Amino acid sequence: MRCPFCGHEDSQVKDSRPSEDGTSIRRRRQCEGCGGRFTTFERVQLREVTVVKSGGKREPFERSKLERSIEIACRKRPISAERIDRLVSGIQRQLETSGDNEVDSTRIGALVMEGLKGLDPVAYIRFASVYKDFTEARDFEEFAGNVSEIGKK
Repeated sequence: MRCPFCGHEDSQVKDSRPSEDGTSIRRRRQCEGCGGRFTTFERVQLREVTVVKSGGKREPFERSKLERSIEIACRKRPISAERIDRLVSGIQRQLETSGDNEVDSTRIGALVMEGLKGLDPVAYIRFASVYKDFTEARDFEEFAGNVSEIGKK
């Protein structure tokens, strides 16, 4: 594992333990070059998933992109990083166990919408505003109205 401080190629594992949700291994490492300490996480990858974009372009699934888009939707909301990580892990697991090597980006968006709907209504609306590509304020107003109706039931 390359050291994030000095770039040295060798590090020594000082401590390993499962993460709280049990989906990854947390490792504390120490660089053999500069002595700096850092943490890495290992996750099981069941299969290679290719994302098919709306224009037909194909690219490998990147957990970090999914995580980043959910974090943006959840910014300044009372949602712990742990809950976001569980949501990302759950979506990734669904994609890897679906049996399909290729998945449409719209399917990923729908899974994120489904997850955010149960997590936080504001994050759900924020993500939807980008995902659904609202063209007018009226579109946004209508969608937000439907969300508030769901919350009342």
